[in-house]
Amino acid sequence: MRTYRFCCLFVALLSLPISGSQADDADFLSATWVGTADNPLFTGRPGHWDAEIRERGWIMKEGETWKLWYTGYNKADQPLKMRLGYATSSDGIHWERASDEPVYDEVWTEDVTIVKHNQQYIMMAEGYRDQPHMLESEDGIAWTRIGPLDVRKADGTPIDPGPHGTPTLLYHDNVWHLFYERMDQGIWMATSTDRKVWTNETDEPLIIPGPQEYDRLMIAMNQIVQIDGTFYAVMHGTGSVQKPRDWCTYLVKSTDLRQWSKLERGPLLPVGSNRSSGMLIHDGDQWRLYTAHARVDVWFPRQHKFP
Repeated sequence: MRTYRFCCLFVALLSLPISGSQADDADFLSATWVGTADNPLFTGRPGHWDAEIRERGWIMKEGETWKLWYTGYNKADQPLKMRLGYATSSDGIHWERASDEPVYDEVWTEDVTIVKHNQQYIMMAEGYRDQPHMLESEDGIAWTRIGPLDVRKADGTPIDPGPHGTPTLLYHDNVWHLFYERMDQGIWMATSTDRKVWTNETDEPLIIPGPQEYDRLMIAMNQIVQIDGTFYAVMHGTGSVQKPRDWCTYLVKSTDLRQWSKLERGPLLPVGSNRSSGMLIHDGDQWRLYTAHARVDVWFPRQHKFP
């Protein structure tokens, strides 16, 4: 997402395949989502380094622990800097910051996506001016920056200079897949076997805005879940021209990660509610939809079970 868009999006990605009872419980395809009285679940802290929450964060459920990585900032800081925070929860509803300080603040880090692979946490994040970079961690708390991403065209030459943000990471069939947007005008996919060089599958975007009104101007991909042989990507888009813009959450699907189509249901929540950067997390019993637009909220299917 463009670095000047202070819309405070906050999302997560769950990229592991889902099967068994979870596959049978794919109620997000038709669910009517309702909020909980606990909303908002997580907000900024006035007067602190994370006075405001910025763009996409990442939620991961590991065993009985829910983990949240988020980007915080304070407009009073000059120069402005985006820092990484970390919080945990026992139920995905009530969150506690692990520290009053950021867990990483060496360079600008926002709009993060994380995959745990071979007991290591792999993070892709936007840096300054939407230049993505990679970080790694053994415990999800102490992070080491590996460096900027080397993304190339299908012929092996570097992609054109400019923003390439909202990185979304997926490991599938022993190949790393990186989805990214350019100026919110389309979604591209690059692949890699070593996470050192990323090569576009095609130099044309796989997904473009519109033609529906709710996403006709700008789009980004936030998360991918796999259910049996189908991949579902949680998108956010906007068709509004006023600022701050109204963003919405909707779904697209694919069987090969290359050809994508929208679900006919359209936005999962009313466009006017401005709840975007969604994530779908299965809690063991049901799907939850998390959204954040300066605050983190959770939504359950109408026939839900509160934790």
